[in-house]
Amino acid sequence: MAVGTCAISSDDVIVKSPTDRRLYRFIQLPNGLCALLAAAAMCVGIGSFSDPYEAQGLAHFLEHMLFMGSTDFPDENEVTSCMKADHLPTVAVSDPSHLRYYLPLHLTYGSLHSAPHMPAGGIDRAEDYVPQDPIVKGLAPPQGKLVEVYDSYLSKHGGSSNAYTETEHTCYHFEVKREFLKGALTRFSQFFSSPLVKAEAMEREVLAVDSEFNQVLQNDSCRLQQLQCHTSAPGHPFNRFFWGSKKSLADAVEKGVDLRERILKLYHDSYHGGSMKLVVIGGEPLEELESWVVELFSSVKKGLQAKPEMGLDITIWRTGKLYWLEAVKDVHVLDLSWILPSLRKDYMKKAEDYLAHLLGHEGRGSIHFFLKARGWVTSISAGVSDEGMHRSSIAYIFGMSIHLTDDGLENIFEIIGIIYQYIKLLHQDSPQEWIFKELQDIGHMEFRFAEEQPQDDYAAELAANLLVFPPEHVIYGDYAYEIWDAEMIKYILEFFNPGNMRADILTKSLKKSHDIQEEPWFGSRYLEEEIPLHLMELWKDPPKIDSSLHLPSKNDFIPCDFSLRVEKESCQSTDSASPRCILDKPYMKLWYKADQTFKLPRANTYFRITLKGGYSNMRNALLTELFILLLKDELNEIIYQASVAKLESSVSLYGDKLELKLYGFNDKLSVLLSKVLATVKSFLPKDDRFRVVKEDMERSLRNTNMKPLSHASYLRLQVLCQSFWDADEKLSLLNDLSIADLRAFVPELLSQLYIEGLCHGNLLEEEAHRLSEIFKSNFFAQPLPYDFRHKEIVMCLPSSADLVRYVKVKNKLETNSVVELYFQIEPEEGTTLIKLKALTDLFDEIVEEPLFNQLRTKEQLGYVVDCSPRVTYRILGFCFRVQSSEYDPVHLQGRIENFINSLEELLNGLDHDSFENYRNGLMGKLLEKDPSLSYETNRYWGQIVDKRYMFDLSEKEAEELKDIKKEDIIEWYCTYLRQPSPKCRRLAIHMWGCNTDQKDAYTQTGAQVIKNLEEFKKLSQYYPSIC
Repeated sequence: MAVGTCAISSDDVIVKSPTDRRLYRFIQLPNGLCALLAAAAMCVGIGSFSDPYEAQGLAHFLEHMLFMGSTDFPDENEVTSCMKADHLPTVAVSDPSHLRYYLPLHLTYGSLHSAPHMPAGGIDRAEDYVPQDPIVKGLAPPQGKLVEVYDSYLSKHGGSSNAYTETEHTCYHFEVKREFLKGALTRFSQFFSSPLVKAEAMEREVLAVDSEFNQVLQNDSCRLQQLQCHTSAPGHPFNRFFWGSKKSLADAVEKGVDLRERILKLYHDSYHGGSMKLVVIGGEPLEELESWVVELFSSVKKGLQAKPEMGLDITIWRTGKLYWLEAVKDVHVLDLSWILPSLRKDYMKKAEDYLAHLLGHEGRGSIHFFLKARGWVTSISAGVSDEGMHRSSIAYIFGMSIHLTDDGLENIFEIIGIIYQYIKLLHQDSPQEWIFKELQDIGHMEFRFAEEQPQDDYAAELAANLLVFPPEHVIYGDYAYEIWDAEMIKYILEFFNPGNMRADILTKSLKKSHDIQEEPWFGSRYLEEEIPLHLMELWKDPPKIDSSLHLPSKNDFIPCDFSLRVEKESCQSTDSASPRCILDKPYMKLWYKADQTFKLPRANTYFRITLKGGYSNMRNALLTELFILLLKDELNEIIYQASVAKLESSVSLYGDKLELKLYGFNDKLSVLLSKVLATVKSFLPKDDRFRVVKEDMERSLRNTNMKPLSHASYLRLQVLCQSFWDADEKLSLLNDLSIADLRAFVPELLSQLYIEGLCHGNLLEEEAHRLSEIFKSNFFAQPLPYDFRHKEIVMCLPSSADLVRYVKVKNKLETNSVVELYFQIEPEEGTTLIKLKALTDLFDEIVEEPLFNQLRTKEQLGYVVDCSPRVTYRILGFCFRVQSSEYDPVHLQGRIENFINSLEELLNGLDHDSFENYRNGLMGKLLEKDPSLSYETNRYWGQIVDKRYMFDLSEKEAEELKDIKKEDIIEWYCTYLRQPSPKCRRLAIHMWGCNTDQKDAYTQTGAQVIKNLEEFKKLSQYYPSIC
């Protein structure tokens, strides 16, 4: 035990949920470094607000350079970077139930060090996915750089790492198998005591920072944020370019700035114990974790947390201005912002959340309900976001983001007027304690029955929280509504006046004007207008308040019963380790599993309702989608109220299947299901809502495929799937559809149904049966026979297929090109399913890091370089993918092919210990316990949707891996990925960026170009449907 070497060590300071099984210890080292022993994450209290004006993006650049080797570990490699807006402190926690360790560190503009087994982002159809349970947990973040020994160490031991730069902090974090935590911590700790910041790596990392920036160059949200920075007051911390780019850093050099010297100064001034918050979550006893932290982090230099004065007396924005920003996508968004004082110290009162609850409410009497009825808006969100620029020590920025219809765009000032009428209502109806009490009850129940998060996310969150909350409230602070302070709410409400408001309009419909200006970093075009003075005066004190505006009613969905069903009744149904089928009728199949693991008053109920003829042709598909969108619109008030009470809902459409999910606290779940299905039964589309929803659907179709990564996946699926309705063709047909067409179509759509569902969590078996009865009592349709249900059919690529499809990017200003090289393996069926999956996943485990190292680090092809398994309606495949703003698709595919051809040497050269490490790392991931009920439910639901029903697939795959040898991997690789093997069947998608010449496409030899897709698909063979 190393308590004697700590300035502070306490096991009972942290306020935690009664259901939290972890043990926590807060310690402070003599050098000032604070640690919570809980995975691993380091948060450093320095961010982009500290960029010097002459070297913008320096804090982000420092984050990259920190991974370029240390004194004890001098080797380097790239690591991925991501842009985020969160706050994370450092933590260490003892959690013996977990097999993996995590160390997060936080940055808003940052780097992901290694991301093995992350799925490729931007998949258009949910049925085409990377196997995610438990190998993959989420989409691949953007990419950056890392220490090779660190990166390689994590990769070989089933881990990964990430980092990002925020405005006031930088976060670094990793995860690794439990037995390798100390080794990873040893390497990690060097970043904060002896980084080399190699001069020879700086030019390459400038390119990495620039590649990150190019990924968001066409992102409307990032463009809006940068306009707000650009038009802020000179000298204010907001008045910066946080991302950094080749230009911003090169400009600094041209001005005589020594970047390495500046980076080292920023590091030495800011990276010290007083600014660091560490979180370590591990399975070892707290005493052992504490001794590791003392041993490894005591060498961090001593220092006190000092916040520099950053122009707090400067007004951020000029008042009375309206900024029109030209959008990349076809959208109309009104963004309103009010500057509040920083409220960090008042987190127990949460006055800003009280106001966000009311201004963003969607129930009857709300701004949203009123403006939606006028046909002016489609959605409203309100509040202080977690983004660093909006929630800083300087100020809080309260925002309202209002998505407008075409009519709404014509009535912007009227919309703002309605908002100020509601604000006047809040002044007149003094703050209501019962509303605060509702929020308090919801916060308490969320804290008391919090679902466990993945360890890396949790560690990063705690590390950021240590920078904001006192140690005792590092967990509780976000949930705390402890102090009712009506005067504080009144005080904050005073800031909601037109003289303190900034207004931005993001739209494709930018007015023609000679006064158009250009934001220098993103090149965005914008107009600056004066808001008429008479309107500013009118909004200060509206003469009347529309009678339709009023405070919300009490929320009937807030749960009262938190009892656990498994404690009430010991029944046979709770013994099953996997879901059981408890109902199998022609109209419905229902799976059930009671929860005995997490023991929380939560339940997840998922249903897929197959609709008659809903996807049989393009017209039917469009009418079905219109019906579902209108249904969601009709249900909005009900499901919004439930969501406030943490009983969530989602309504989605997959082919001819309406997917309804209800999940959260189980007390009022059956009430919500009854209300939802009663609405479905009686629903008749209204003409006014039809026009609004159709317009929104048209806009959505026009915005499809604006991102080249998702466009590439879309094009691949368009080739592979027999039934695939093209977005442009849908848009053309949609124009001709009327509400009369929809009303005539719906009765036939609902005349025959088939339902398959899963009830999982704090429910008894009879309660699950009662939920099935709610369906039966609301739907009088006949069962839909199996032969009439839509089947997804996937193309069987011919032997030795080598296909390519060329398409220009949809956005004419998009510089990024993409190559997605897809290899089709085999159908997932029969006795070979598990072995084939195990081989594919293990190959991915071995190859991911060398691919990134070669194409991203060494060749600098582009920001996104990844590979992953693909499952398309249970047809197994494997994808390599590169996105680049520098090279065209012909060059990118050539480099991918060169890498693939080099893998035989790499695989043959893999020594026994390295192979065992990869295999054991994958087995550890497969056997990792689900962190929460939601993860477990989603894993079961994936098996049901795919009609595999193999609920223990991960365990079976882990068992299969025990017998797999290196020679099996080499054989798999030579069979499926190496030409001229007849089973090497591949399809390349080439997305050509705006700065490339597609004429160069035809210099590629050998591949068959798909020129007429319709004819090609007619002549192709298809696998029988298996899901």
